[in-house]
This record gives sequence, C-alpha cells and structure tokens, in this order.
Amino acid sequence: MKGSNRGFFEKLLIRNIKASLDGIACNLRVSRARYEVTDFDGINEHIIVNRLKLVSGISSISVALRCESNLDNIAKAVITLAPTVGSFRMSINRADKRFGLSSHETACRLGECVLESNPELKVDLHNPGVNINVDIREDKFAYVYSEAIKGAGGMPVGSASKGLLLLSGGLDSPVAGYLMSKRGMPIEALHFHSYPYTSEMAQAKVEELAKTLSRYTGGDIKLTSISVTHIQEAIHKHCDPDYMICLLRRAMIRLASEHAVRTNCKCLITGESLGQVASQTIESITATNEVAGVPILRPLIAFDKNDIIDIAKMIGTYEISIRPYEDCCTVFLPKHPVIKPKLDRVLKEEAKLSIDSLSIDKHNTKD
Repeated sequence: MKGSNRGFFEKLLIRNIKASLDGIACNLRVSRARYEVTDFDGINEHIIVNRLKLVSGISSISVALRCESNLDNIAKAVITLAPTVGSFRMSINRADKRFGLSSHETACRLGECVLESNPELKVDLHNPGVNINVDIREDKFAYVYSEAIKGAGGMPVGSASKGLLLLSGGLDSPVAGYLMSKRGMPIEALHFHSYPYTSEMAQAKVEELAKTLSRYTGGDIKLTSISVTHIQEAIHKHCDPDYMICLLRRAMIRLASEHAVRTNCKCLITGESLGQVASQTIESITATNEVAGVPILRPLIAFDKNDIIDIAKMIGTYEISIRPYEDCCTVFLPKHPVIKPKLDRVLKEEAKLSIDSLSIDKHNTKD
C-alpha cells in the first residue's frame, strides 16, 4: 500500500494482530511495515505463529533473531542459524542505506564468516539447503531468519464495509465468506432453515461453521436464522414444481436484502459457482439478481469444485460441511428443476404467491 491512506490499513492490521494475540503476554513493536512480537517468555513461538497465520493482511511471518546492525553482531546471529552440513545462501535486505557495506558486500562477508565456522558447508545460490535472510532496518537493528512462513495475505478485516453472508450447511458459502474476509470485509451471517423438514442438527452444523469461520474474521460472527418453511409450502402448493428452486432463491434474496439493510450490511455474499447446480446458471442468477435490494458478491463464481474443497480443508470447514444434514434447498426438490428460467415465466409463477408474506417480519427469526 502506498499513499496517504496507508496509515488507515496499518492501524487496522495492528488492531487485528493484537486481537489475535489476546491472552498471550507479549509486546508488539511496529517499524515501517514490520511488526515485531517480543517478550513472549514461556510461550512457544509456534503458538504465536499459528495465530498470526489467520490474520488477513499479513504477507509473511518469520521467527527471527534481533541484533544491533553492525557486522559482528549480525555474523554471530547468522552463524547461530546456519546449518552444519549441506548448503546455504545469504539473502540481504538493506533498508538502511547508511549501513557501511552494500548488500552484495554484506552477503560475501557474512558468507565468509559462516564458512569459517563450518568448513563443510557449501554456498549454493540457486538451490540452497538453507536460505539465511538478513533484514537490516532503519532503526539500527537487524533481523536474521531462515524461514518465511506464508501469511494469509489480503487486506486487514475492517478495511471494507460489512457484508451479509448467506451461510448454508454446504461447502461453498463458508469459503465465500473466508475469501471476502481476506479482502477486508467484516461479515454477519444469515441462515435459512426449513424446520421441521430440516433437523436441529443442521442448525447446529451451521453454528459450528460460523464459529470456525470466525477464526479468520477478527471476531465472532453474528448468525441469524430465518425459517422459509411456509414459503416452500406455498410454492409447492401453488406453483409449477420445476420453478421451486428459482422462486425460493428469489424469496431468500428478498429476505436477505431486507435483513442486510436493517443490519447495515452493504452487500450479500453467496457461495454460487457458475453452472455448478441448476440455480447457478447465468439465467437463474439473472432471475435472482432482479429482486436484490443490495449488491450480491459471488467470490466463487469461476471456481472449480476441487478449488473450493481445497480451501475448505485449509480453513477447517470441510469436515463440518460434509456432515449429512440437509439444508432448506433440498426440501421439496423437484425432479427436473428449470435450468434456464425465463423471467416472464418466473414472474407468472411468482404472481401465484403473496409477496407481502415474504417480509422478514412474517417469518420466525433467531439470532
């Protein structure tokens, strides 16, 4: 990030880092896009690393030795991290241009010190066994480390406006929420259920998904559940069964839009992937968009199922999502759902229903 708005993002990132380390006695020091966690005596550094890996906005994490930025002190730290056998490489980042040597000269001098200490080692610039990194900062300190652990990346949560995630019990919607959270979006969640056609175990499953997802969103996710049982029964009774899914999706988007406005959410987030099921063709999506009161974001729209599964496994929602509890979309499921609905026919079928009954005030809700 560059420009005058950089401070806004950094303040959010610092806040989120502190929140992730809640309960751990430590200090956080910030210096020009470097965030240093120190004084965590008695705490295994891997605990801290594992927490920080969940924080959006962090590019990489390293367990480093900190020393004053003179060649002798840096050499001692480098020798501590150097292997005793095999090969190594020196990588120098010289942010402090006042340091007496160039990056190349520093690498050569430190490499010589390592070879003198461990004569059996070899230098390998292309495929080293260990890459020793030296980061010489402007505050006259240097950081020496041998591993850069990949962080979550993305933007700090809170840097975008809040979104409302339509959270089902499936694989897709938790992944969609995770991806939007990575773009800095705080989220609330809305779940549609069809009790008594769907079980209380299905509700518990969704609550566990929200809890798991909250590890990546900077705090607990507020989850609201709304019954759509009466809507499904009305569609089943009065409308062409092949239009059940399309009409139900439109009803849910109406309810979700109303809830989003009430909760100051600026958009809806869904787990739709183009062509994956009958309700996710471009014609079905167009019919759904027509009733939306706020924008709908679909971060998975071009994802393959295997891509989604890989992310679900990474964030810990996969094993929860595959539990065999049905969601509301499987109730009254037609044998041949319309794949490419025409809007005029959709409106004709929808006219058989009482649209006034689709207000959120007409349905059972639970936070």
